[in-house]
Amino acid sequence: MKETLIGYARVSTDDQNASLQVDALKKAGCVKVFTDHASGSKASRPELDRMLDQLRPRDIVVVWRLDRLGRSLKNLIELVEDVADKGVGFRSLSESIDTTTANGRLFFSIMGALAEFERDLIQERTKAGLLAARARGRVGGRPSVMNAKKIDKARKLYDSRQHTVADIAEMLNVSVATIYRHLDERSVIHDH
Repeated sequence: MKETLIGYARVSTDDQNASLQVDALKKAGCVKVFTDHASGSKASRPELDRMLDQLRPRDIVVVWRLDRLGRSLKNLIELVEDVADKGVGFRSLSESIDTTTANGRLFFSIMGALAEFERDLIQERTKAGLLAARARGRVGGRPSVMNAKKIDKARKLYDSRQHTVADIAEMLNVSVATIYRHLDERSVIHDH
């Protein structure tokens, strides 16, 4: 059974023309080309979804360039692995990558390993940074907009029973939720 080449093209906006990609894909032997007009970062790419649903074993997905298929390196690798699980190959014309060859499979294995290595490094750096910050007495997150002076003022204003929590929040230039969070919960029964 002969392989069938299925093309996928994507342009970022409706203003851009996909004809360069489509022409290259047809010249490469694609019998059908699916084209999306969407940003790579958009989750919804209906033509990509249609193509993926129609793929059969021994088909080969062909793109003009790698960045036309995946939103990110991780997404590209996942898509190529998903089609490989269906017995479908992948080919990129510009980068001369073909997963139906030993070299192409090796290239994608290395890309996958590098992407995983990068994710692990980022996680390790994040953990090390948090540990170092904690060792210096800092905790993660945004600094509080309330200091001891503001908390004391909020409590006094609230206890005077002359201001609502909304008034106090406006005076201190913070949210109502922030005032509630910092007032003694036993004294805040309802907004008066």
